[in-house]
Amino acid sequence: MAGTDRGDLTRTAILALLGTVGPLSRSEIARELDLSPATVTQLTRELMSHGMLAELDLKPSRGGRPAQRLGLVGSAGRALGVKVTADHLVIVDVRLDGEVLGSWELPFDPSARDALDELAAAVESVVSSSSAGEEVPPLLGVGVGVPGSVDDQAVGTVNAPTLGWQAMPVGERLRRRLALPVLVENDVNALAAAERLYGRGRTHRDFLVVTIGRGVGAAIVADGRVYRGARGGAGEFGHLPVDPDGPECGCGARGCLEAFVGSAGLLAAAQDATARDGDTRDGGAPDGGDQRDPLGAVAALGRAGADGDPVARAVFAQAGAILGRATAGLINVVDPEVVVVLGEGTADWPLWRDGFEPALRAQLYPGRRDISVEVESWDDTSWAQGAAALVLATPFDAAGAAGEQGRLVRARLIGAQP
Repeated sequence: MAGTDRGDLTRTAILALLGTVGPLSRSEIARELDLSPATVTQLTRELMSHGMLAELDLKPSRGGRPAQRLGLVGSAGRALGVKVTADHLVIVDVRLDGEVLGSWELPFDPSARDALDELAAAVESVVSSSSAGEEVPPLLGVGVGVPGSVDDQAVGTVNAPTLGWQAMPVGERLRRRLALPVLVENDVNALAAAERLYGRGRTHRDFLVVTIGRGVGAAIVADGRVYRGARGGAGEFGHLPVDPDGPECGCGARGCLEAFVGSAGLLAAAQDATARDGDTRDGGAPDGGDQRDPLGAVAALGRAGADGDPVARAVFAQAGAILGRATAGLINVVDPEVVVVLGEGTADWPLWRDGFEPALRAQLYPGRRDISVEVESWDDTSWAQGAAALVLATPFDAAGAAGEQGRLVRARLIGAQP
C-alpha cells in the first residue's frame, strides 16, 4: 500500500510539473523531480494510458536523438467554476488545459432565505446540461469563488459581508446536493490559482494579484502557494486603512482603500468634483450615475475620461495614485517578483496609470522600483474561470491544500470513479 501511495504522489508531482511549467521531455522530468529515468518512463506510460498525457513535438537537440516532449491532455478532465456576486451567478465549464467549453449567467439573490438552495439548483442545472454528449471530458468537481473569507477550501464555510453571508455552509450544501467534489475560496485567491496554473505562475513563484472593480482585493502567492492566513482571510487589500477621516466603507470602518478606489468611491469622487466645479454643461462627466449599477456608471465615467473630460480623468488619476501608494506598501512587505492587475476596472487602466505609476515608484523600497506591473485583459467569465482553476489545480498540488476534496478530484482524474 505504501508503494501505491508513493506512486500516486509521484504521478501527482509529474502532473504538477507539466501543469505549471509546460511540456517537458522525460529526461527533463527526471532531472527536475530527482527521479530515475526508468521510474519516469513507467509512470508517464501509465498517465498516457489514462489519457492524461500525450507525446507532443520533438525537442531540438544539439547532437544525438531529439527528445520527445510530453504535455497535458485537456480532454482528460474538466471543472465547473462558479462566481457568486450580489445579484447574479457566472458559471463556466473549463477543460484541464484551460479551454472554456461553455458559460452561463443566471440571476441570484444572496439575501434570499433559500439562497443556498437556489445556488445549488443553478449549479445542478448546469451540471446536467454540460454533461450531455459522448465527447464531454469527465467532470472532476465544482469550484466556487466568493467575495469574502473562506475558512478552508475543502470545508467551504463563507463569511461575505457584501453578500450578507455569515458562516454560510456553501461547500457542505453543494456537496450534499451535487454528490461531487466542491472547493470554495475567496474569488481573488481563485484568480491567483488560475495564474499559478495558466498564467504568470508558470514562470514566477512569488507574485501578487491585485484586483480593481466593484471592490479591491489582493492575493499573495509565495513559493508557488496562495497564502491564506490563519482563517482564510489573507488578502483583504481593500480594507487597508488609508485615511481615518475618509468615507465610510461597506465593512463599517472609515477610510479603507476600497472606499476610495472601488466603484462606489470613484462615483462619489466624480459627484463631489462635479458639484465643486459647478459643472452643469451637457456632456459633462457623470455625476455618480445609477448607484444600483455602479459598474455601468463607472464604465460611463471611463468613456468620459477617454473622451478627454478633465473631471473624469482627474478622478481616475487620483484613485490611481491612492492605489499606487497602497500597492507599493504591499510590495515592500511581501517582496514579489511581479504584480498582476486584474478585474473589471482594468478596462480603464490607461486612466488609472497616470496616477498609479509615479505614486507606486516613489513609495517602493530601493531595489524594488523596477518591479513589473502587468495588466491583463478581462471579461465577464474571468472570475468564474478562476473558480474552476481551484479544481483543475488540485491534481498539481502536491501539498494537498484541498484536503479530502482534492483527493476525490484526483481519484476522478485517474479514473477511479467513486
